Amino acid sequence: MARQVWKGSTLLNPEPPVLVSCGPADHPNLITVGWCGTICTQPPMVSISVRPERYSHGLICDSGEFVINLPTESLTRAVDWCGVRSGRDVDKFREMKLSALPAAKIGTVLLEQSPVNLECKVTQRIPLGSHDLFLAEVVAVDVDESLLDENGRLCLNRAKLIVYSHGDYLALGRRLGKFGYSVRKKPRRTGK
Repeated sequence: MARQVWKGSTLLNPEPPVLVSCGPADHPNLITVGWCGTICTQPPMVSISVRPERYSHGLICDSGEFVINLPTESLTRAVDWCGVRSGRDVDKFREMKLSALPAAKIGTVLLEQSPVNLECKVTQRIPLGSHDLFLAEVVAVDVDESLLDENGRLCLNRAKLIVYSHGDYLALGRRLGKFGYSVRKKPRRTGK
């Protein structure tokens, strides 16, 4: 396979685009964040990266909290629109006909149309250059009950989540394996 060497870039793809809600509950904002990740299991922690000039950056700094709302296929237009419009100029909830619900553990809101919402409290802000990295503890997760099976197990595949890859929004496809499948022993066949 022939290779080319390019200058360093942020070409880690695909990524989960998320809608982050932030700001006061009586005037919340949404921002699309493409740079979001899991950073720790115990305590449960995530990160988002936001440019300091973005309106939401100040809202998150002021309150020290935000909600990561996982978007579905039906929210793709809102994900794109909220990423190219500023909350300084428009009410994104109203313009996109989205609904805000009070969060359970923090003072901002969740996006009702999102089936999974991670309520986060900022523990640290790290200026990195073009973006500031917000490290945050997940203090609550709100899950739409339609994603639970009869045993209460989360079936996230029912949510029809999306990914973003080098300029394109994509639907998640077929399952290729399940965690640990590569090392799991195959059941022995018993027969006559």
